[in-house]
Amino acid sequence: MKIASPPSIQSPDLSSATDALPHNSKVAILICTYNGARFLREQLDSFVRQTHQNWSIYASDDGSSDETLQILNEYQFKLGNGRLSIFQGPKQGFAKNFFSLVRNPAISADYFAFSDQDDIWFENKLERSITQLATLSKNTPSLYCSRTLLVNSKKKKIGHSPLFKKPTSFQNALVQSIAGANTMLINNASRKLILRLADNTPVVAHDWLAYLLVSGCGGKVIYDPVPTLSYRQHEGNLIGANADLKNQILRIRKMLSGRFSEWSTLNLIALNSIKDYLTDENQQRLRNFEQARKSSFIPRLRLMGKSGAYRQTLKGNISLLIATVLNKI
Repeated sequence: MKIASPPSIQSPDLSSATDALPHNSKVAILICTYNGARFLREQLDSFVRQTHQNWSIYASDDGSSDETLQILNEYQFKLGNGRLSIFQGPKQGFAKNFFSLVRNPAISADYFAFSDQDDIWFENKLERSITQLATLSKNTPSLYCSRTLLVNSKKKKIGHSPLFKKPTSFQNALVQSIAGANTMLINNASRKLILRLADNTPVVAHDWLAYLLVSGCGGKVIYDPVPTLSYRQHEGNLIGANADLKNQILRIRKMLSGRFSEWSTLNLIALNSIKDYLTDENQQRLRNFEQARKSSFIPRLRLMGKSGAYRQTLKGNISLLIATVLNKI
């Protein structure tokens, strides 16, 4: 299989910029909690310190048994009901919890920021994110994401998330999620795409699915190489950063074990449910990718090449090639 060359980076569409000035834009911060009392105060304090101050927090708790709800109520009292709203989560895992907030009709804003319960946002996170998305048409699905600074449970710096240099695209999204939801900001057009998914749509990871939907439907995805938050690595992480050799080897093993193929199947179910909204080119790429997974060796290599699928690093593309040869895609 020939690894496809990544597409060229295109300039943002400036033809119909959002009416709201960046400093006036309302941001809904969507935070999902579950037994997160240990670090939650630091995360909430980092919201309060944002240089962009037009925000409201919407917290969905998935049934915490520690002091999480007590802390949320404490901050709600300090900030006011208009600044912090608390909801009961669906108790079906973190991805479903996030989507319950995205779908909540009571939440209205210009932009929506996903948040974990244990990170620490840099003070300019929202301002930096909004400034980059505000240059794009408000009718174009748009997503901002960034690199992260990795810290341990004591906030000691231990590294950075991987730095990706190839363009963002649907071809990349088919086989790779490049940034955590905790760095993401989406606009209303992206939210509308998510709302087109059925309630029972299987979700591998909400950040990966957001990348697939926005890039697949002709939207703009901005990956910022500058970190915007401290991503805490600790024993309670559901998904850690793919930064050190140990984690990279673990993810390659998952790809070759068949786990990646299972993830692809679930992502394809979601994509096919909204395939009419994909661009014509991406519908064809999707068909090639799907057909490759069902084909014998030589046709599989050819169809994967035609799909244009690529990962961000040489090691990642080598593992993708091996997975294709072994039919683990």
